[in-house]
Amino acid sequence: MFELIKQVGEARVGRVVTNRGEILTPVFMPVGTRATVRGVHQHELMRMNSQVILSNTYHLYLKPGMVVLKNAGGLHKFMGWEKPILTDSGGFQAFSLAGLREISEQGINFKSHIDGSKHMFTPENVIDFQRVIGSDIVMPLDECPAYSESKNYIEKSTERTIRWAERSRVRFENTSPLYEKEQFLFAITQGGVHKDLRESCSKLLIEMNFDGYAIGGLAVGESEEVLYETLDFASSCLPKEKPRYLMGVGTPSNILNAIERGVDMFDCVIPTREGRNGRVYTKGGTLSIRSARYANDFSRLDEEIESSASHFSKAYIRHLLTINEMLGLMLCSIHNVVFFLWLAGTAREKILDGSFKFWKEEFLATYDKN
Repeated sequence: MFELIKQVGEARVGRVVTNRGEILTPVFMPVGTRATVRGVHQHELMRMNSQVILSNTYHLYLKPGMVVLKNAGGLHKFMGWEKPILTDSGGFQAFSLAGLREISEQGINFKSHIDGSKHMFTPENVIDFQRVIGSDIVMPLDECPAYSESKNYIEKSTERTIRWAERSRVRFENTSPLYEKEQFLFAITQGGVHKDLRESCSKLLIEMNFDGYAIGGLAVGESEEVLYETLDFASSCLPKEKPRYLMGVGTPSNILNAIERGVDMFDCVIPTREGRNGRVYTKGGTLSIRSARYANDFSRLDEEIESSASHFSKAYIRHLLTINEMLGLMLCSIHNVVFFLWLAGTAREKILDGSFKFWKEEFLATYDKN
């Protein structure tokens, strides 16, 4: 499903081929956790040329539920989105429910954060749920240990993730898509910041021959220096002929530094979460539009990046935010998603013309300063 088009250093441009369209990488995937990219209409996503979005099995399982999604004919029809969708397994969400879950070899027992009802996620039923969802790229159940956990615990957790991956692969190979569209199964590598665990986990998962490989368990409390050092090693352990996905990361600086280390796919809630708080991403840095300094600023959010928000001034968008008008939150979110898509798309262009490293350093020098 993956074609490597060009590589300069470790940075690469590739093509992921699905039945619902091609995905050019590096790619940023807007997060539509609950079957919606919050504050951003599907028509807006199409106008932005968003190639793929991400949704979450845990949240879709709870609401609207598998019965509704099956009756709708899958998530694409339910939400009116025809391009590719990647679904996370929901393991991280279930695992993060401190005091509401219990992990065993069988899977994750948890209580719903909505109503306290009891549920069980296993490697097998999480595959079944994603068959019902009908996503194009499926993620298996894994355990994402906290950075603060001991190496002994992380080793046992990583070994369990490997066993769960094998069970997921067997279930995936012994079931068929429900909607006559081919699905692909990625694996998730774990191991914390420990190189020996990362290496052994990657080796065993590669032997199982998944369609792609995700790097999980990073950006969970470690410093940026440790993040990049671990990412350098974790990425180098993965096969060049398969797509590489860094889960849940992150800031513009994180994304560009990860691209430089050979990562192809990214997702993060930052664009819409921060957009709803009036924080806007631009080529010149971030802006807190609620600030009084923008009350009489009639310039655009970013003079060089076009979005639906480009029709309005900072002063007007600030006004919308101060009166709690939802349009203000939507415009900030839309602009942020456009910015992150622009960032990944420009990185692609610069890798192709051989100027990525120079452009990255020049861009971050200006961006980080502001």
